[in-house]
Amino acid sequence: MPVDSAASKTAATVPPRRGRGRPVGDREGRRTELLDAAMKVIADEGFAGMSLRKVAQRAGCTTGAVSYYFASKDEMLVAVIESRFDEFDKLLEIGDGAGAIRAMFERWLEITNPEDPGVWVAGFQLLAYARHEPTLAAAYQRRYARYRETFAAILAGGQRDGWVRRDIPADLLADQLSAMGDGWMMLFPIEPDRFGPKRVKALLDATMAMISPAA
Repeated sequence: MPVDSAASKTAATVPPRRGRGRPVGDREGRRTELLDAAMKVIADEGFAGMSLRKVAQRAGCTTGAVSYYFASKDEMLVAVIESRFDEFDKLLEIGDGAGAIRAMFERWLEITNPEDPGVWVAGFQLLAYARHEPTLAAAYQRRYARYRETFAAILAGGQRDGWVRRDIPADLLADQLSAMGDGWMMLFPIEPDRFGPKRVKALLDATMAMISPAA
C-alpha cells in the first residue's frame, strides 16, 4: 500500500516525543543550576529549611523536575558536597612543582569570593550538620580522603625531586596545608580587608618557606 507523501514528510519533521516528565535540554547544565539553587536556599534558610520544593521555587521549575535529578533531599545534599569537592579537585590539576603549589593556593583564595558568600555559608551549614547526618559525613570523608591522597602524592613527588622538605611525611604536610587553606577560606569572606594583595603575597611566601627544604 503506498504511503501518503505529505504524511511521510510530516512524520519525518516531527521530533520523537520524550518520556513523561523528562526535562528537555542540557542535562548536566540543568543539574548544575539546581545545585546552585540548593546552595542558595541553604545559605538563606539554613539546612533545616531546605527542601526540594524550595529548590524548585528558587530555580524556577517544578518539584517534579527537581525529583527527576534528585530522588530525595539527602541525595541532593550529597550532590552539593560532591560539587564543591569537584572544584577543590581542580586545584590539584594545576601541575607539579613549587610554582604549581603556590598557584594552587592563589587560586584557592580567588574562589573564596567575599562578594558572594552564599556558597561558603552553605558549606559551613552542611559541614556542621554532617556531624549528625551519617550520609553527609560519609560524603565528606570519602572526598576529603581522595583530595588528601592526591595532594600527598604531589608533595611526595616534590620530596623525591628535592623541592619539598623531607623531614615531615608528605601525608602530614598535606593535612597541614589543607587545614591552612580551609582556615583562609573561612576567614577571607569575613575579613576581606585583612587579605589585601600585600598580605596574600606574604602568606604565600610563608607557605612556600614552610614546605621548602632547609637551606
